[in-house]
Amino acid sequence: MSRLQIVHHTVCSEKLPAPLTLALVSDLHNGPYDAALEKLREADGILILGDLVNRHRRGYQYAVRFLEDAPRLAPTFYAIGNHEWKFRQRDEYWPYVERSRVTVLDNAFLPFGGIVLGALSSAPVPSPAFLEAFSQQEGYKLLMCHHPEYFARYVRPYDVDLTLSGHAHGGQVQLLGRGIYSPGQGLFPRLTHGFYEDGRLLVSRGMTNSARAPRINNPCEMIMLHLTP
Repeated sequence: MSRLQIVHHTVCSEKLPAPLTLALVSDLHNGPYDAALEKLREADGILILGDLVNRHRRGYQYAVRFLEDAPRLAPTFYAIGNHEWKFRQRDEYWPYVERSRVTVLDNAFLPFGGIVLGALSSAPVPSPAFLEAFSQQEGYKLLMCHHPEYFARYVRPYDVDLTLSGHAHGGQVQLLGRGIYSPGQGLFPRLTHGFYEDGRLLVSRGMTNSARAPRINNPCEMIMLHLTP
């Protein structure tokens, strides 16, 4: 975790009634997170953007610790990713999630801090009924969606102010600002980190290196998102 970067992004909107700072935790993949604890304490809310566990390896000790630690620091919301769905130890792990004080959002939304916070399921075919209902809510609508490649296919037509994603791992290797490979997008992915879609989509590089290949020019990151009127 020594290479973890804390990246700050600020988004302004007249729909926001008050400032709100959110820590975006994406693709922790059952890795250590002590280097992020101080910043997590500064957040008004903690958003887990999916893949707290790693389906390619056994064990979930850091994921469970995070489920215990995070809610002590700020209200915590969990949008499950593909690794949660396909985790071989899901039946062992999920009771820890249910016993925690973390709020799981899966095709669900709720009011929080003056915004409407929702999460689109990481299912192969996302729910248009959920997106329709979410988009009709009043106020600033913030959507957690683990897969950035879902945005153009499913989210773009709806009235959603900002979508937060991970999953791409920053493209693993960055050359001239372009990633080499990411799950869900394949070779030379377009959506790897930062803002896209005229500022409607923000993609995190993720907090750990879950692949066997090294990261090059692609540090792990935790995003501090500052929403301001």
